[in-house]
Amino acid sequence: MDTNGVGHENGEVEALPFAFPSRFAQIVGWGSVVPDKVITNHDLEQIVDTSDEWIRSRTGIEERHVAADPKETTATLATEAARRALAVANVPPSKVDLIICSTSSPEYIFPATACLVQDALGAHNAGAFDLSAACSGFVYGLSMARGHILAGDAEYVLVIGSETLSRVVDWTDRNTCVLFGDGAGAVLVAASNVPGGIMASELGSDGSGADALIIPGGGSAMPASLETVSNGSHYAKMDGKAVFRFATRVMASATRDVVEKAGLTIDDVDLVIPHQANKRIIQSSVLRQLKIPEEKVVINVQKYGNTSTASIPIALCEAIEEGRVKPNDNIVFVGFGAGLTWAACAVRWSVPVDTVGKASWWTSTRRQATYQAAAARSMWKRAMRWVYEVLPTDPEGRPIWPEEEAEKEPAAEEQ
Repeated sequence: MDTNGVGHENGEVEALPFAFPSRFAQIVGWGSVVPDKVITNHDLEQIVDTSDEWIRSRTGIEERHVAADPKETTATLATEAARRALAVANVPPSKVDLIICSTSSPEYIFPATACLVQDALGAHNAGAFDLSAACSGFVYGLSMARGHILAGDAEYVLVIGSETLSRVVDWTDRNTCVLFGDGAGAVLVAASNVPGGIMASELGSDGSGADALIIPGGGSAMPASLETVSNGSHYAKMDGKAVFRFATRVMASATRDVVEKAGLTIDDVDLVIPHQANKRIIQSSVLRQLKIPEEKVVINVQKYGNTSTASIPIALCEAIEEGRVKPNDNIVFVGFGAGLTWAACAVRWSVPVDTVGKASWWTSTRRQATYQAAAARSMWKRAMRWVYEVLPTDPEGRPIWPEEEAEKEPAAEEQ
């Protein structure tokens, strides 16, 4: 059927009075950041009943970064990753049309963490919202960015994955605290007439497995109370065996499905960047089931642990730095997470990465001035809201300044 027409009950298609131009969604900027504080497996031996050998053999993790500074939050990490992505693309925040922030450890229940990032960037033309699909969220975000761009609703979309999971894990539970780390990664997706970019996506969910990986407390089902806090309901709970079985199955099937949707074969794939949850899951699903050679798979879980939705963009940035990403490469992003959810995207990389160098002094200064101006604008808006709260207003909602009030009083007396 002609997709540029309107279908009727009799099966005929009426041509629309316009045609969509060819548009593609290209990744043109990327950036990542992790906190400075590192906790090794040997450090964890002093906290819980575990060992370096036990953690390595079951997960492949050797160390993880955690946000030890209270000023390091999901929003601040997301903002820094976004700034780096914009710098690579050399695109100012004012040109961003939409910010999608995927996170399972948001700044607040509301407002959205994405809105805090929008304010910090000074992206005053951008819409912003959070996406909750756990570790699959970044790939869900790429799919949504592609949809907005192909529909003509946006020219530039920031997709961010950011987590401070160290603040929602029980550091006395060796089954979870050894797994997770903090960090953020971001990409800038841009409209382009160059074929390629995000070619296809595969999204899935199975809510019957919701209890397998969950933070039960703090929502409407179990509102925060003294009891929920004291019994640890606000910490992440996981059925490790159930998650492992689920992950090894869907990682392989989602990769096959998205490769087929993109019109490719497994042999056409140049690089797979999977969610970095557990080295054994990656080995079982991507390496063994799909028979993809190890040199085509990015694995860095040993350095960062499971950073949830941030793991794929962090791994992408590292792969670019190592020279593993080249123009015309076919790349697959694939992940799984709580929900249960899974997602995969097939991308034909079209942007040269060897031309990205250190910015000039003038460019760096201009960018810094942009973010300082954003901070000043935010303070001004907050001040004006305070003014509106303390001053009386006219019928149209505008504040009446003291001198205006004084002028009105004599006029009233004369009458």
